[in-house]
Order: sequence, then C-alpha cells, then structure tokens
Amino acid sequence: MSQKDNVIELLTGKNAKKKKSKIPAKLDFLQSATGLILALFITFHILFESSILFGKNAMYRLTKMFEGEPFIEGGEPLIISALAFIIFVIFILHALIAMRKFPSSYREYQRYNAHRELLKHSDTNLWFIQISSGFVMFFLGSIHLFEMMTQPANIGPFASADRIYSDVVWPMYLILLVSVVLHAGVGVYRLIIKWGWLDGDNPRANRIRSKKVIRVVVIVYLLLGILSLGAYMKIGYEHKDNYGSRYMEIHK
Repeated sequence: MSQKDNVIELLTGKNAKKKKSKIPAKLDFLQSATGLILALFITFHILFESSILFGKNAMYRLTKMFEGEPFIEGGEPLIISALAFIIFVIFILHALIAMRKFPSSYREYQRYNAHRELLKHSDTNLWFIQISSGFVMFFLGSIHLFEMMTQPANIGPFASADRIYSDVVWPMYLILLVSVVLHAGVGVYRLIIKWGWLDGDNPRANRIRSKKVIRVVVIVYLLLGILSLGAYMKIGYEHKDNYGSRYMEIHK
C-alpha cells in the first residue's frame, strides 16, 4: 500500500478499494492488549510494594529476588532497569493510542459533557474518570518509571522510604496511586464489557456484577497502597538521621 493510500484510508476510513478501514479495529485491539498488560503489572506491583507491611526484611528479600539474586550473586539492579524500560515502552504505546480518543478541542469536550448529562449513564461517567486519571498518569507515571530505570539500586526498605519521606515525593506517589488504581479498575471493567468476556446468558446481570467486583477490588487496592505508603513514611521518618545509608550496612 502506497503512502497516498494510507493517507486516504486514515482520512476517509476506507481504503483505495472503498472497503472500510481495519485500522481503527486494530488500534482498539492494541490499546486493549497494552492496557491489560499494564493492569496486570499494576496488580502485582502494588502487591509487591505492600511486602513492606510484613517488615523491612520481607521487602528487601523480594527486591533482591527481582534483581536475580537466586541466579546472580548479590543480584543485578540492571534487571530492574530492563523491566522498567519494557513497561515504559508499553506505557507510552498505550498512551499514544489512547490519545486518539481524547477530546481534541473545547467544543468536543462540550459535546461529550452534554452527552453525559443527557444520558446520565454511569458507564459514560467512568470514561471521564479513566481519561482524567490517564492524563495524570502520563506525567507522574513517566517520572516514576524514569526513576526506576535510572536508579534501580535505590529500591529497598530504606532507600525507597528515604525517597518517599526525606525527598518529599509522597504527594506524587499518593496522587499516582489513586490515578493508577482508578484507571486500571475502570479500564479492566471496560475491557470486560467491550469484549464480552463475562456476558454469559445474562449480559446485563453480569455487567452489574462485574462493576461491583471491580469496585471492591479498587477499594482494596487503594487501601493496600495507602497502608504501604504509610509504612514507607514511618520507616523514612525513623531513618531520617541516617538518610542515604545503604540497607545492607544497617542490616548487618
């Protein structure tokens, strides 16, 4: 296909043979796939971060496991950098694809708002929550992933707590936590509805059930994330006089 045909297809929605373009469907599928991968990542990431609730040693051992210590003596922080880079690429790809559905002007936003007020449908409001949280995530999530890529050795019960408390980045992490959990929760619900994964014999009943389950999961993960952030704050406060000290030195 020539570049001219590609342009025509993008502008008209049909290719040179007057057939409907498959590009929107392919982009929808790619957006759903990358969104699901990121939602799964967030699910496990928050669980791993919550290991701090079981103590500093539990979090440290888990960190070293991700650095490959069972296979590499002492672990290799660059493994964390590589994982963060992969997630960052998927994150940016997902954001770029999703941007095509953002209101591109104030007039488009007015149309959406009028549509939302006219229908008064909860799923329409969920889309607004997802697009707002996605906007916040694009900036704060990029900062967090950049830190993980460039400072993989500064992940641990004391280094992470120092960053959160002494470097005063806890407000950013709190906002990011709320945005990520809401975005992932709404996104998974919309995937369930969009692709009919749990339709069964009674799609309407299953939709209501799915929404209730997602709501409970969102609340649980928000509480888990806030408790973990509080634990890091407590460790950071207690460790502020030894700011910058390595975990192994104190542990020994």
